[in-house]
Amino acid sequence: MSAFEPQVVSSDLDDIIAAVRQLQQGGGKLPSERDLAEHLNVKRHQLRKALEMLRQSGDLKPTRARRAPTALPRYGEELVRVTNPIEVLELRLLMEPGLARLASLRASSFETARIIDAATTPENASSGAVDFAFHSAIVAAARNHLAAEFYKMLRQVGVDARVKVARTAAPTCPKRIAERDGEHRLIAEAISKRDPEAAEAAMRAHLLSVQRRITERSNAGAFAA
Repeated sequence: MSAFEPQVVSSDLDDIIAAVRQLQQGGGKLPSERDLAEHLNVKRHQLRKALEMLRQSGDLKPTRARRAPTALPRYGEELVRVTNPIEVLELRLLMEPGLARLASLRASSFETARIIDAATTPENASSGAVDFAFHSAIVAAARNHLAAEFYKMLRQVGVDARVKVARTAAPTCPKRIAERDGEHRLIAEAISKRDPEAAEAAMRAHLLSVQRRITERSNAGAFAA
């Protein structure tokens, strides 16, 4: 706490929120809840309410929920056994355009910046990891917890080696990565402009492009066999 000078803040939630935002603007990581309450000279239950309001507005990252150590839900094995890459993409096409629409209406400035940043693949970065980060940022910005859990399960099934969606869909060719980044940037731009129709259409076009490539590769494999 040596980096923080003690201050006195009123117990009003708006004042606590303003004080936390002021600390955020200074850069760096916020201290622990206990240290932050001591620094602001407020009760911890008051601080918790203020932090929760900041999380709901998207100005503060959500806390990580404790999860069971299993990578997939208990029914994941059965889903992996009966599904295939095309089915995974079909479900993504049903979900993600709508989530992109919601993100364009609900994303905070912090969430929008994260989406824009994730739309471009850095040099030497993992193509699959960047793609997952981009789509996950949009799902988080949609602020629908149930949809987020469904999407997480869907992507977990998709990366299973027996389904092979990630291996089939994640591009490694620099030209294809550039094309995908262009599609991602169109989605990010629509979200940043608060244009729900454009965001939904751009996401649908992107996923249809992915679906076409998976179908082409699957057909090529069938002919080769």
